Amino acid sequence: MEKFTNLTGVAAPMPLVNIDTDMIIPKQFLKTVQRTGLGKNLFDEMRYDDQGNEIADFVLNQPAYRQAQILVTGENFGCGSSREHAPWALADFGIRAIIAPSYADIFYNNCFKNGMLPIVLPQDQVDVLMEDARKGENARIAIDLESQTVTSADGQVFAFQIDPFTKHCLLNGLDDVGLTLEKVSAIDAFENAAAQARPWI
Repeated sequence: MEKFTNLTGVAAPMPLVNIDTDMIIPKQFLKTVQRTGLGKNLFDEMRYDDQGNEIADFVLNQPAYRQAQILVTGENFGCGSSREHAPWALADFGIRAIIAPSYADIFYNNCFKNGMLPIVLPQDQVDVLMEDARKGENARIAIDLESQTVTSADGQVFAFQIDPFTKHCLLNGLDDVGLTLEKVSAIDAFENAAAQARPWI
């Protein structure tokens, strides 16, 4: 998993509440078990018309936001079903961080397992960053995970909270497999001892 230390980039404004996982990646794209290739279908029903043509006024179709790495959005982001494809699609598109007042719990935790940082901030601070995001490429938001801060384009600094263990995993690029591999010496020692104690197994 890619490490997350700091990020400065264009943020896309999505001032909607209760964006659910079916809006993020509709059910017809859930057949794959691959984490790649879903970015083209991110927000599919908002992004394309019935003929597959881009809807020009959807934020991620606008030139300023095609390379956005941050989403600024409304409360309860990622609600609905617990599909892992939702963070997969966001990550495959290039989103590395999301800023919102609140998230659905399962989606929130799935983000960390995919190297994305979901940041929770009070609504008034999200509003400031939403205004920044509306400025397009001329306004870049900076995120520093080590110091747990978000800095707006004009220099306002907002602090966010994150669980220390989760922070450690993101900073070091550790998913569940990576965490297990950190203990590989202890696992090998246990297996060797077990093999000597019970050679018949």
